[in-house]
Amino acid sequence: MIMLYETRFLLALVTTWVIEIPVLIALIRFGFRERGIPLSTIAGAGALCTALTLPYLWFVLPPFVDAAYYPLIGEVLVMGVEAVVLNRVLGLEAKRAAVCSLVMNAVSFLLGLIIL
Repeated sequence: MIMLYETRFLLALVTTWVIEIPVLIALIRFGFRERGIPLSTIAGAGALCTALTLPYLWFVLPPFVDAAYYPLIGEVLVMGVEAVVLNRVLGLEAKRAAVCSLVMNAVSFLLGLIIL
């Protein structure tokens, strides 16, 4: 069965949420031992990160980046934007926000390679 590109995008969006939100929660709660941020706020920030970056990664960036460099450039840009979002929304210091973004994206990228 052939799936529309937009359907694959929606599947990727939901899959990314399913992977990255628990990773973010685990990092903040268990890695950083931060208890002051409500769970719903952490989950919302994780959802916001993906909702803000994945459409650009799928629909805006491809025509402007050589396919050979697309995964590297795309992931670096996504991690940068998501680190800023986590810093602003959750109040994480920049270094912790960057670590969260790096780990979230590394886990989802690697699991994506395995799943596909």
